Amino acid sequence: VQLQAFGGGLVQAGDSLRLSCAASGRTFSRYTMGWFRQAPGKEREFVAAISWSGSRCYGDSVKGRFTISRDNAKNTVYLQMNSLKPEDTAVYYCGATAGPLVKVTTAYDSWGQGTLVTVSS
Repeated sequence: VQLQAFGGGLVQAGDSLRLSCAASGRTFSRYTMGWFRQAPGKEREFVAAISWSGSRCYGDSVKGRFTISRDNAKNTVYLQMNSLKPEDTAVYYCGATAGPLVKVTTAYDSWGQGTLVTVSS
């Protein structure tokens, strides 16, 4: 599956932003989709994931602020980000795996190109 993430931008602390990740292929609904982020000089960090059945999990730093969802009819997964903080600044990547709901980067075998989110204080 090929992925393309978009929706990043420059926002102020406390603002909201929604990222989208469009996928190609007929079997999108069978994939677990995840969002990860990578800040300069840091490793890629798990943000959120959603399984084919709609089960969700989140990284501790975004729980209660971010919501992942998917629209299988549109082959798209979303990340709604509320109450953004400067520490949320990173390049956000979407990933896909045919496996179960997982938080591990190496479990995802398809990646989008990333979209930059910058949160100013």
